[in-house]
Order: sequence, then structure tokens, then C-alpha cells
Amino acid sequence: MKKSPSQENSFHQRAVQVVKKIPRGRVATYGQIAALAGSPRAARQVVRVLNTASEKEKLPWHRVINREGRVVLKPGRGYELQKALLKDEGVVFDDNGLVDFDRFLWKPRTRKP
Repeated sequence: MKKSPSQENSFHQRAVQVVKKIPRGRVATYGQIAALAGSPRAARQVVRVLNTASEKEKLPWHRVINREGRVVLKPGRGYELQKALLKDEGVVFDDNGLVDFDRFLWKPRTRKP
């Protein structure tokens, strides 16, 4: 079934496309995904996108963390899995569970006008 132009241009679809671009061994923040998808104040919507589309769209959901550099999932509810998946890709956590953004934050190239 073909999607209508409004569905293809929805925030949901734009966010899905951004998440798909996060390279292995890099992380992005919810706010960063929202901004790149065209709605800088929609970080919570990114959470919804990841919850509803990760499996269906085969998204690298584990590469999205909060603005502090932390995994937000609770222990026993995905925290261990997300951290393990990131470590398997070479992402390092400090003793406080933080990812060093200077080393691991995804910095996509922006198009110049």
C-alpha cells in the first residue's frame, strides 16, 4: 500500500529516516533526532516513534540516548540490553553510566544551501 504524501512527510516518517542513519558505534539524543526531523521541541515524540516503529522498521533504537549521555530505560526493562548493544558496537560508558559525546555523538553532515 502506497503512502500518501502527507504520511511520507510526517514527523514520524522523518524521525524514522533520521534514526536509520545513525551509524554503528555512534549515539544520538532524542532531541537531536527531533531537530533533524524538523521539530526541535519534539524529543518526547521521538520516544513514541521508537516505541511504535523500532521493530517494524528495524531501527537501531539502541543508539538513541538522552541529552546527558545516559540510557533512559530502567534496569530490567531494557537498560541492560541497550547498554550491551552499544558496548558491542564499541561505545564506552564511564563509571557513572555516561557516554562521552566528544567521542561517540553522531555528528551528521549538514547540507549547505
